[in-house]
Amino acid sequence: MGDPKFSRKKYDTPSHPWQAVRIKEENEILKKYGLKNKKEAWKAQSYLRNLRRQARELQARLRTKDPQAELEHKNLMKRTVTLGVLSDKSTLDDVLTLTIESVLGRRLQTLVYQKGLAATLGQSRQLIVHGHIAVDERKVRIPGYLVKQGEVEKITYKDSSPFSNELHPMRPKIEGGTEKTIEPVVAADAVDAEKEKLKEKVAELAAKGEKIEHGEKV
Repeated sequence: MGDPKFSRKKYDTPSHPWQAVRIKEENEILKKYGLKNKKEAWKAQSYLRNLRRQARELQARLRTKDPQAELEHKNLMKRTVTLGVLSDKSTLDDVLTLTIESVLGRRLQTLVYQKGLAATLGQSRQLIVHGHIAVDERKVRIPGYLVKQGEVEKITYKDSSPFSNELHPMRPKIEGGTEKTIEPVVAADAVDAEKEKLKEKVAELAAKGEKIEHGEKV
């Protein structure tokens, strides 16, 4: 029968377990995209990190006119276009500007919700795991499946699923054919900075109010 297969870990864990800013951002991302645990966020981060690493290495190798680097550059850009995170006119600099939300936005769970096939991200995950969703007429049970650009329009209910019936009571109604959007997560440090600015503004206004009460010029 051969030796058993031991699959490799497909993600890197954080270098430090207790970083308040990172933990806050991860919790926001988990809530926003309906992820099961932080492992799914780490997988997306590792995938993005690999894309960036390849882009940085290729930027250095392309200066030497290496023909192999030209081929790898073409394949990398083709992969990002196929995945739908960049356009066909993008460059390596655009790869370096990608964020984790660029990857999470291509998950099947996210797109099922955005297309209106599920009322919530939780229901989207449930429909996928229970085999109610098909991509190009092929059942997909993996919520983290990265949908290619040409497969987005082919995401539907499985023909054999009860949800394929428009009268199913748990099937959400799609109004006007508009897709749902997910607001971007604001970085935790940016939020803290904004809070500090608001505190300073409130303190400044309070000081002006006290001067006016005492008849002083502001």
